[in-house]
Amino acid sequence: MAGVLRALLSASEKAANIARVCRQEGALFQLLIQEKTGADKNKKFIQDFKTLADVIIQEVVRHDVGKQFPELLHAIHGEESNTFENKLGGRVEVQVCSTETDTAALLCSVLDGNKEAAGLLAQTIHQEIELRDPAAERLELAIPTSSMGIWIDPIDSTSQYIKGRGDVEPEKGLYPSGLQSALVLIGVYDRGSGEPIMGVINQPFNQCDPGSLRWQGQYHWGVSYQGLSASSLARPAPPPHKELSVVLSSSETETVKQALMPLCGRRMYRASGAGYKFLCVILGLVDAYVFSENTTFKWDSCAPHAILRSLGGGVADLASSLSHPHGGLPELKYHQPRDGVQGVERWANHGGLVAFLSEQSLKEILSALSGNVLQ
Repeated sequence: MAGVLRALLSASEKAANIARVCRQEGALFQLLIQEKTGADKNKKFIQDFKTLADVIIQEVVRHDVGKQFPELLHAIHGEESNTFENKLGGRVEVQVCSTETDTAALLCSVLDGNKEAAGLLAQTIHQEIELRDPAAERLELAIPTSSMGIWIDPIDSTSQYIKGRGDVEPEKGLYPSGLQSALVLIGVYDRGSGEPIMGVINQPFNQCDPGSLRWQGQYHWGVSYQGLSASSLARPAPPPHKELSVVLSSSETETVKQALMPLCGRRMYRASGAGYKFLCVILGLVDAYVFSENTTFKWDSCAPHAILRSLGGGVADLASSLSHPHGGLPELKYHQPRDGVQGVERWANHGGLVAFLSEQSLKEILSALSGNVLQ
């Protein structure tokens, strides 16, 4: 099991390196931030590079983990399709080739012949990275790979990644927007029960060195399986204040905000990116993340859910929790698509969610939201 976790950690760090390289190397940065208009709009690949960065990262994780554990390759899923189509109608299967030269040639064909950008990407893709974590390597927890499924979100909060703001000031330690909210999420679930069992969150843009202007990242992991738990993080200490604190989406409904006001007062914060809002709970910056809409997906929540479970928390299905207040805790599951819908909606967290560290906090939030606030 330590081998799988080590592979996920190393793959997440390579993914973070790719995300940083795309922002820090001139040839790639220009592709990322520019968008042609008018007569030039469909003559270059530039606009589509935003999507390609996601696809490349996802395929790198799939390749690197699958290379070490071939039996897992068919069970690794993500937000993106690896069939890429640019604005010119060209289609290519994005993949990691056997050599750096071949990968560069494939990327060059997609990048409108930009050899410099393709070479930079290929070099980073084929760089050997082994992230050693003594605590992870000491784990003695046997999880059969035959029971594992993996969800990848290559760059969560893509819009903030593209905007690239590194000067956003935090509020109570929480960033409302900016590069800090762009995360790589890799979650493992049990294919039989659907329960999240292992998660890795890599934050490529945690701190910017003021001298070099280069970003440094950080990562977190957690494992929860058959009553045993381990994490790179200690469980945050309970906050001294009486009011609960929650992080919300900027699109959250007024009904939900008004229902939480008596419970939270001014301690309702906004932040970009589902993954980052989960991370705020994991780090103890807030007590809970509440989201009443149906627009998060299994790749958004699997990794942070596993880490929360390793710390004694979880992620509840909000609608089910309110509909069956006296039943067991309906936590999100990850193995089965929703019936009767097509495309990515099959994997939506339909009914909203509440991420929490304390079941007491969850109970207070559900009590505040009772009364059909989701109707």
